[in-house]
Amino acid sequence: MNKIKKLNLANLPTKIERLNRLSKELGKNIYIKRDDQTGIEVSGNKIRKLEYSVAEALERGSDYLITCGGIQSNHCRATAAVAAKLGLGAYLVLRGDEATPVEGNLFLDKILGANIKFVTSEEYKNNRMEIMESIKKELDNQGHRAYIIPEGASNGIGSLGYINAMEEILEQEKEMNIKFDAIVVTVGSGGTYSGLYYGNYVNKNPATIYGFNVCDSSEHFKNVVLSLLKEIATYTGEEIKIDRDDLNIIDGYQGRGYALSRVEEIEFIKYLARLEGIVLDPVYTGKAMYGLVEEIKKGTFDKYKNILFIHTGGLFGWNMDQRSLLK
Repeated sequence: MNKIKKLNLANLPTKIERLNRLSKELGKNIYIKRDDQTGIEVSGNKIRKLEYSVAEALERGSDYLITCGGIQSNHCRATAAVAAKLGLGAYLVLRGDEATPVEGNLFLDKILGANIKFVTSEEYKNNRMEIMESIKKELDNQGHRAYIIPEGASNGIGSLGYINAMEEILEQEKEMNIKFDAIVVTVGSGGTYSGLYYGNYVNKNPATIYGFNVCDSSEHFKNVVLSLLKEIATYTGEEIKIDRDDLNIIDGYQGRGYALSRVEEIEFIKYLARLEGIVLDPVYTGKAMYGLVEEIKKGTFDKYKNILFIHTGGLFGWNMDQRSLLK
């Protein structure tokens, strides 16, 4: 890992704090790692991945970053911010309607000067890579050298950011004189979970890595993670052999679908905000933490003493539809 080039763009290490009041209510030691505090414009988990992806882009002489996501994508906003900071161009392929109100991350994308192409849900699902390749060809013909970053920077190089995060956690455990036996994260594209899992495995750490998928299904993401673990090994030189049953991705909390909220999810976010003074986002961390608390109540986590939840950011992603569910 030390031989792989990375940039230093995030505010690291992010702190770990105990959720005292939630822990008392649930009778379980629950901690949170504040990866929502990796920065302001670049806040969230994506910047850890971009430190590696963009380093590779610069090494290849690229002057343009192309990526994709939902219209309120945290990843796209972070990519636009990094591009502006480094004097690169940014081109975002966003799933959504151009007539959507300019708010949240979309507003920041525009403030940061990113070029934006809006596509339909069907185009995004079936053709997003072809669309990005077409943009790359157009930019290359104009004399640029463009670099494509996949959705969420969830590929081999991007996932290295969370191997790094796992090593950071292990150092913090020593400083705090604590051992986390379960580490929980949201799963939206697979890269964060894959990096954590790989880092946990190669460091022979006994913790169990749990994910809560916020879209698609756990079986879909198990396939994604297995593929990413192989891709990670092309960078690290160390392949790990695991079975899909070794992956703990808990299904059932995607609700109405990606970026679509239910009243009970928004109510839970409000409950936690008033209990701990920490605001989760409705797309990722709100659903994942809601799932974790529900599973603790069911007894799924009874055997674990200290649980660490990773807050992957997303505060800018609140939109009018989700705010309308607040009571």
